[in-house]
Amino acid sequence: MGRRTVVSGGGTGIGAAIAEVFAKAGDEVLILGRRAEVLEGTAKRLNDAGGHVTWHAADLTDPEQVAEAAELAGDTDVLVNNAGGNLAATPAASLTETRDQWLTNLSGNVLPVVLPTQALLPRLRRPGGRIITISSIAAFRGAASYGAAKAALHPWSIELADRLAPEGVTVNVIAPGFVPDTEFYRERGTPEFFAGRAAAVPAGRGGTPAEIAALVAHLASAEAGFLTGQVIGVNGGAWPGTK
Repeated sequence: MGRRTVVSGGGTGIGAAIAEVFAKAGDEVLILGRRAEVLEGTAKRLNDAGGHVTWHAADLTDPEQVAEAAELAGDTDVLVNNAGGNLAATPAASLTETRDQWLTNLSGNVLPVVLPTQALLPRLRRPGGRIITISSIAAFRGAASYGAAKAALHPWSIELADRLAPEGVTVNVIAPGFVPDTEFYRERGTPEFFAGRAAAVPAGRGGTPAEIAALVAHLASAEAGFLTGQVIGVNGGAWPGTK
C-alpha cells in the first residue's frame, strides 16, 4: 500500500478526479464530504477499478465532526482540501440576506479547509507531508462573498507554508478557472452558458477535473519538494499570473 491521502469534497467533480488519481497510484484514500450516498458511490466505483478508497460523511465546518474525521484518517501523507463552493450565489435583497450570504460563504469555504488542516497537522508525515488546497479564479476577479472566501485561503496557506517548510512539509494552492464538469454551476449549467464561458477563455475551452487532479498529483510527489507557498492558476489563460 502507498501513501495515506485524504481528499475533502471527494465525492464528485474535481474531488472525485483527485481521489481517482491517488487511488490509481496505489494510495490508501479517504474521501470526505457531506453526502454519504455520493461518497459511497464514488468509493465503490474506484474500488471496483482496483483502488483502496474509504469514505466518511461529515460536516467539515463542525469541530467535533472534523475531529472525528481526523481520528479516522490517522497518520496522513497528503491532505487535499477541496470542499467548498458558491453557497450563496443569488443576489441579496436586504442587509440581513447580505450578512447571511457572506457568513454562509465564509463559513462554507474557509472552515472546511482550516479545520481539517489543523486537525490533521499533528498526524501529517514529517518530512514529506503535502497540503494542497483547491481555491478558485474567483479569488482574483470577483464573485463577491465566494471570491472573498477563496481569497482568504491564499495568505493563510502561504503563512502555513512558511511555518512548515523547515519540517519538510509543503503547502500549495491551486486556483482553477472554468471547469464545466462539476456540480458548481448547478442549474446555470446550460449548453449556452457553458459555450459563453468557454468563449471567454483564451484557450477556447474549459478545463477538466482530470487536468486539475494531475497538478495535484505533481504537487504531492517527491519531485515537488521544493515547491511550496505558491498559488497556481489553472485557467487556460483567463487570468495570467502576471496580473
